Amino acid sequence: MKILFVAPSWVGDMTMAQSLFKKCRSDHPDAVMDVVAPVWSLPILNRMPEIRKGIPIPIGHGQMQFFRRAAIGRALIAEAYDWAIITPRTWKSAIIPFFARIPRRTGYTGELRYGLVNDRRKLDKKTLDMTVLRLLALAGEKTAPLPPPIDFYPELTIDVENQQRLVKDLGLTMERPVVCFCPGAEYGPAKQWPLRHFQELAEMLIAAGYQVWTLGSAKEVGIGEAICPEKKEWYANLCGKTRLEDTIDLMALAVHGVTNDSGLMHVAAASGLQIEAIYGSSSPSYTPPLTDRAHVHYLGLSCSPCFERTCPLGHLNCLNHMPPELIYKSIMASS
Repeated sequence: MKILFVAPSWVGDMTMAQSLFKKCRSDHPDAVMDVVAPVWSLPILNRMPEIRKGIPIPIGHGQMQFFRRAAIGRALIAEAYDWAIITPRTWKSAIIPFFARIPRRTGYTGELRYGLVNDRRKLDKKTLDMTVLRLLALAGEKTAPLPPPIDFYPELTIDVENQQRLVKDLGLTMERPVVCFCPGAEYGPAKQWPLRHFQELAEMLIAAGYQVWTLGSAKEVGIGEAICPEKKEWYANLCGKTRLEDTIDLMALAVHGVTNDSGLMHVAAASGLQIEAIYGSSSPSYTPPLTDRAHVHYLGLSCSPCFERTCPLGHLNCLNHMPPELIYKSIMASS
């Protein structure tokens, strides 16, 4: 069997999609499995041993470009895939498998995809109340029972040689245990624990004998600087200095991670470290960290979860009222 997956477009969803890949590998041990995905995601796909190759879609996020997608699909006809699993619910995501002439095209009914998706599934949001369950449900038949997600938690492979190179090139040291901070959240400020809390937590951890590495994109360099505005020996702002695959390897060197509900939270969960997952406007019931090494911090206020990008009430109490002492005590308890 040859299976082609159409992958999600976000870091967190792409990481969680490994649960789907692992389930298909379990069901079809000899299958060839490829993924069409955004260009940025190829490094993370390379860390998923279930996948033979990632096929890049050189199209910007949210762009239709029908004819370009059709051309990519036609170029895949020679691969003779037996089955396509389309994880997004958008119309455009089903174009490539259709033009690749893949006979079975599985996906949720959405955006009038009749014809493009011929193995259509109804999305029961009550039953499939977690993103990972929605992914796993696509691996089986319509009436198949859902497998327990814990059996298929994401596990990214680690490149030890790259780890050693990064430690040397970035001037890092392993003389103290590492706590990784992931203070960003692409979705918006309603998912971002206040920087002053990260700053206070960093001071407490450094005083307790840890070192802190802050990880994030180039857009988050300022966030990393704000956490520790004065240069300290045991603090490293690595935002913008690493590739996505580097982040995976650096996380695997840490003993703890402190992270908002973000794409890097899911990467951290799949990298094997103990994480402190902080939730504000979102819900840990919907997108929990897929690991048994996580402490989830969620106040569950009457206004939560609102799933808004910014706090509609203007107070952000769901995060402001979560003190750094709480996270510090949780780290100490599991050290």
